[in-house]
Amino acid sequence: MSVYAWIGLGNMGGPMSANLVAAGHEVRGVDLNEQARAAAAGAGVHLADSVAQALAGADAVITMLPKGQHVRAVYEGPEGIWAHATESMMLLDCSTVDIETSRYIHEQSAARGLKFVDAPVSGGISGAAAGTLAIMLGGAPELMERAGELVAPMSARAIVAGGPSMGIAAKICNNMMLFIDLMASAEGSQLAEKLGLDPQVFWEIVSVSSGRSWAQQTWYPVPGIVDTAAANNNFEATFRVDLARKDVGLALDAGTMSGICLPAAQLVSKHFDELISEGLEDKDCSLIVKNLVPGGQVRGYGAAEHANR
Repeated sequence: MSVYAWIGLGNMGGPMSANLVAAGHEVRGVDLNEQARAAAAGAGVHLADSVAQALAGADAVITMLPKGQHVRAVYEGPEGIWAHATESMMLLDCSTVDIETSRYIHEQSAARGLKFVDAPVSGGISGAAAGTLAIMLGGAPELMERAGELVAPMSARAIVAGGPSMGIAAKICNNMMLFIDLMASAEGSQLAEKLGLDPQVFWEIVSVSSGRSWAQQTWYPVPGIVDTAAANNNFEATFRVDLARKDVGLALDAGTMSGICLPAAQLVSKHFDELISEGLEDKDCSLIVKNLVPGGQVRGYGAAEHANR
C-alpha cells in the first residue's frame, strides 16, 4: 500500500483518487470546494486541511488542477508542496498546463533535490471514473518505472513520452487534435441532418468509416445517439467550454513558440470564444455545434430541444 497526497478533488481528481482508494491505497485529499471534498470523503479519501497535513509521510503527491497558475500556487510559498516535500516522495502533476509552467516545476523541483514527473491524462471524466485513462509521463528516465506503478490503478496504460515536460507536450498536441475532431463531428452531424439522413444511421455509418474518432464515439453532439454525450443533458459540462478553450490556447501558444501554423486550432478557438462571449463558458465544449446552425437552434439544447420534437 502507498500513501498519496492528492491536491485537487474536482471532476477528474475526485474519481481518480477514488480509484486509488479502491485499489487499497491511502489517499489524503485537499480541495477548497466543499462539494468536492464531501464527494471524495464518500469515496474513502481522508480529507486534509492543508498541503502540509496531506504530505506528512506520503509516498507520492499528485496535483490535478485547472490551470498552470493553480499548480504554481500549490507548489510555491511557505504552505506549498516544495516547503513540505521530502526527497523520498514522488511528485506528479496530472493537470493540463502550459509548457513553461511544466518546465518551471521540473527545474525548481530538481534544484531542491525532489523527484517530479509531469503525468497529464486523457480519457475524460468517464475514463477517470472507470480507471481507464491514458497517462503520459515526462521526466528523468530513472523515475519512470516508479511513476508508472503509482498511476497504474487509475489508468489503462501509462506511456513514457520522454524527458521533462514531454508528457504535457503530448497532452497539448493530443487535446488540440481532440477539439479539431469535435469540430468535425459537429459539422458532419448537422450537415447530415439537414440533408435528411437519420442521425442514428449516419452515426453508425461514420463509426465503421473514415470519419470515426474518439469525439464522434464519445461526445457526439446530437441527443439520443451516444450515452456519454452532453447533448443528452442540455449540454451540461463533461468538459467545460472555458477549459477546452484553455487547452486549445496552450496548443496555439506552443505553435507560436515552435513556429508552427495551426489554422484548424485557430478556428476551434474562435468558436469557443464565441460561446464564452455568450456566457456559456460553463457548458460542455460540444455545444460548439450551436455556432453552426442559424439561431443556434440545435436539438438537445434549451428551448430548441422542445421546438424540434
